[in-house]
Formats: sequence, C-alpha cells, structure tokens
Amino acid sequence: MRALRLAPLVLSLWPLACAHDGDPVRVASAAPRCDAAPAGALSPAAPVAPVAASAALPPTSSAPTVPPLAAKVLDTSQAYALTGSLSDEVGARLTGSPAAQLAVAWGVRTMKSLGLANVREEAVRAPHWERGEEEASIVAPSRHPVVLHALGGSVGTGPKGLEAEVVEVPSIEALEKLDRKSVEGKIVFFYRVMRRAKDGSGYGEAVGVRGRGAIAAAKLGAVGVVIRSIGTDSDRVAHTGAMRYDDAVPKIPAAAFSIPDADLLHRLVARGGPVRVRMRLGARLLGEVDAANVVGEVVGTEAPDEIVLFGAHLDSWDVGQGAIDDAAGCGIVLEVGRQLAAAAEKPKRTLRVVLFANEENGLAGAKAYAKAHAAELPKHVLAVEADLGAWRVIEARFLGGDAGRGPFARIAGELAGLGVVQSPLDADGGADVSPLRAAGVPVLDLRQDATRYFDLHHTDNDTFDKIDKSELDLAAAAFVVVAHAATHGRDDFGRVPEAKRAPSH
Repeated sequence: MRALRLAPLVLSLWPLACAHDGDPVRVASAAPRCDAAPAGALSPAAPVAPVAASAALPPTSSAPTVPPLAAKVLDTSQAYALTGSLSDEVGARLTGSPAAQLAVAWGVRTMKSLGLANVREEAVRAPHWERGEEEASIVAPSRHPVVLHALGGSVGTGPKGLEAEVVEVPSIEALEKLDRKSVEGKIVFFYRVMRRAKDGSGYGEAVGVRGRGAIAAAKLGAVGVVIRSIGTDSDRVAHTGAMRYDDAVPKIPAAAFSIPDADLLHRLVARGGPVRVRMRLGARLLGEVDAANVVGEVVGTEAPDEIVLFGAHLDSWDVGQGAIDDAAGCGIVLEVGRQLAAAAEKPKRTLRVVLFANEENGLAGAKAYAKAHAAELPKHVLAVEADLGAWRVIEARFLGGDAGRGPFARIAGELAGLGVVQSPLDADGGADVSPLRAAGVPVLDLRQDATRYFDLHHTDNDTFDKIDKSELDLAAAAFVVVAHAATHGRDDFGRVPEAKRAPSH
C-alpha cells in the first residue's frame, strides 16, 4: 500500500467544491464555472509542468478515505504499461492504415492475455482518408513558412496547390454576415482562440469553426479555409481533427495552422493591406474499408445478460502516437477488465469492454456496435467511456432514470476519497456511447482533469512521454470503482428519458 500517495488525494484539486458544466468535448455553457485557476495556475499559453499525484496537503479529520478497491488498483495498476504498449508497439493508427489493423490484433491479443472472455472482433465499415504531403506559407506582405495540418476529411488542393488572399473572421456567425463579394475567391481564416478550462469546456466553445467552417465559407464562394488550431498550447505544432462537408455545397480544402503561425497571420491582417497564403494539401478520400471493434467480457454469474459497458476508442489520428487520445482510455478500460477478471469475487452482471473503431473521423464503430447489438440494448444497464486523456478524474455525472439517482449517489460517495465531486448536471456519455444514449442506455461520465489535454490533443506532441503514471493510475482507480459497483450489484439505473436522448451539442 502506498500510504504517502493515498493520503493527499482528498483535496488536492483546487476546484472540487465547484460544479463544472459543459461537456469537455462538445458543450460550451454560459453558466458560471470555476475555470479561473488560483494564482500561479496555467495561463492559456503557459508551458505545462508535470504534477505529481503525491503532492501532499495537510490531512484533515473530515477527509474521506480512499476505498480499499481503489487503493488496490493504485498498487497494482497496469494501465500505464497497457497504454505504453499500444502507443509504442502500434503508434498512430488512423482508420484504413496498416497500423489500424495492427491495433485490432493488439486489442484481441491483449484482452485474452488479461483474462477477458468471449474476446472477438466485430466487423465495421469505416471511411478511409489519407493526409498526404502538406505545406504552406504566408507569401504576402512578407514570406513566412508555416506549420499546418489538413483537417481530417478535407479534400486536397491538387498538386499545384492553392494561393489566395485571406479574409479573417472570428466565427461562423461573423462570416455569415459578410457579403459574397468580400469572400469569393479568398481563403477564409477563422481566428478563434480556445479558452483553457479544467473541465475542457473551452473546446466546445471553439471547435465549431473546425467542423462547419468549410461549409459556411464555400457557401460564400471561398476557395479554402484555414483555422487557428483548436488547442491551448503555444507550441509550433498544428492540431488536426475532423471536419465535414455538405453534399449541396462545393468541397474546399481546409487546414489548421499552428497557434504561433495563426497568431502571426492574425497580426499581419491587423496591420492592413492584402495578406496572401499559399498551401498545398495532398489529402484524399478513399471510400470505405473494413475495420473492427474489439470486444471482451467478464461474464456475470447471476445476470450475465445484463451488460455494463466500458469503452474507449482504438483508432487515433495519424500524427503523434495517439497516446493520450486515446491509448490512455484503452489502458484505463482494459485495466478495468483486468481487475474484475482477476478478482476472487466475480461480478453478478457482465462487464463488456469495447475498443471502438473510427471514433476520430466517422464514429463508424459506435454506430456499428449499436446496430449489431440493438436487440441487447434494453439489457445494457450502464455505459461509461474513457476519452479525455491520462489525468485523474475530478467529477462524476449521471444521466438515466429517476431510479438511478440513488445508486449514482452511492457510487459518487465511493469516489469521494479519490477527490471526485458528484455533479448534479447531466452526463453526456461521450462520442462512442452516444448511439447507446440515443437508445435510452444510462450513461455515467467520469470527467478527467482536462487542463493540459488540449495542449496535446490531435498533434504530433501526443506521445507517451507526456503521460504521468500516477495520474493515469488515479483515473483507472475511479473507473474500476464504478465498474465494480455497477456489476457486483443489481441496482436499477433506469433509462434515459426520451427528451434527453439526443446529445446536447
């Protein structure tokens, strides 16, 4: 038992008394939050230093204690090793790439080695997109090479590239107020600064320009789009991420500049006079390919047909190693499976661990799972997703029926010793379990500390060396506590009300 490590967990997160609102990936809420860090905390461009999980605070007599199960996980967790295995042995694994196939084989092999039962691949058809070569420069009023990444799903520019004058806007709404003559033939530059927030809610406020910007720009005759990377770092690396098209609107190339390069472009535009950008993107869409979800179980002894699902996504973007997004999530849910499979007391309900395909650029794995298991979904009693990096859990949320409020409160009480706050706000469920939520399956969010997540998210810097084992083990412990409570009991979590089955974004 690592006593020095366990004692300080209770109040080591400064905003624990605050209710965090806004989904870390999707929702931008206008309600008050505790996003402002105390003196000395990170500013949006501040470098990030590792935080040790053992940073001690004086013990208090009223401090909740760490549950014995969580303490056991902290002493025995393999989440870090599992995350490192996927990151280092497979690496970046975009759908359709050879590495994506290796990742499926890795998932099957790993689940079997951890003692999970009924390990299998479940077929998925998913989109195949390749980045190709990419380069860009500001060419007027002065020349500057820039760092960029094509947005996932973008069309290419053709081998000759694309050069045009830039028109800058802060948002889609601002763009839509411009007349066509102001935009036609130009590259639209979305300059939207993402706010750093412990709950990650700044992402939901900013990411719309990435997803829908090319559609809005093309409607006004633009020939391309560039955005300030949706991230909180100040490194000269670009953040990729998915965008989409409308078949009724021309498809134009779209890319993200690194934050320093986007800030340079913004300063040049602010000085007045025409500013021109040249970019060449080799991106291309290649139809659909075969992919697979990887599924394994710890079968319940009393109600094996009742399913508690813990999921993460196996794919990643083609940059970095996909370590925090989402090898860490895979490591967490595989550790959940390992702990429950190895325990002397077997669960009453079945724990099902799912490593989903194609979360990053299509959600094909999530959709395929919901379709393949449609007849089983009424027996899915709870779904939990791990897809917010490698840091400790700070908050728990729930969305289900009225019957589930009591069980959720008891689970949240068990998590208090790990510094996890129970929120009264509804859970979102996450991208891969969103089709299950739509079918009424209750969802529980274990929201991790996202302060640093969007420094690394979707970049070449998403590599295994950024992960702190102590933080990852704390996250794994929280997930195991929830899995144990949901599978070893027979609590009724109800069903998600019809009015709340659609995601809130």
